[in-house]
Amino acid sequence: MTTRYAALLRGINVGGHKKVPMAELRQLLTDLGHGDVATYLQSGNAVFTSDSDDENATCAALERAIEQRFGFGVDCLVRSGPYLRAVAEACPFPAASLEGKQLHAIYLSKPVDPERLASIDAAAYLPDEFRFGDRVLYLYVPNGLGRSKLAEALGKPSLFKGVVTTSRNWNTVVKLVELTRE
Repeated sequence: MTTRYAALLRGINVGGHKKVPMAELRQLLTDLGHGDVATYLQSGNAVFTSDSDDENATCAALERAIEQRFGFGVDCLVRSGPYLRAVAEACPFPAASLEGKQLHAIYLSKPVDPERLASIDAAAYLPDEFRFGDRVLYLYVPNGLGRSKLAEALGKPSLFKGVVTTSRNWNTVVKLVELTRE
């Protein structure tokens, strides 16, 4: 059975660092045996089909191939279309009435115990808020991510030690759902 996936690459093409041209990423995914490959934006979003039903193995192969091709490591997450749709549908915030820049999904490589974030005084960051989902943290930032002190607090590496995280604004979340429909 063929599965449609999205690969979410973390921290590429930002400020001239870790340059991964999208045409080369598409070719790399094709070389790995994946089909119907497309990319979205320059920030490390690719969609493809695969005969593999193992997200982790697909992700590990992509990370190895990126390091071999480009000479640097890039953390990736690979998620199926149904998972991405479930994340969008489970959003605890009124996504349809918000601008894309006000809502973000921080995808997590594995489930995280909410106790990890117990040190964050959520009330101190209002009106910014976050909620946990299935391997995702929903982040509502009404004034944008760049002005959010909560986003800054959540970005501390110690909070997610041992967990790969990568964030996408809601416009990208919705587009990836659309691109991974089977």
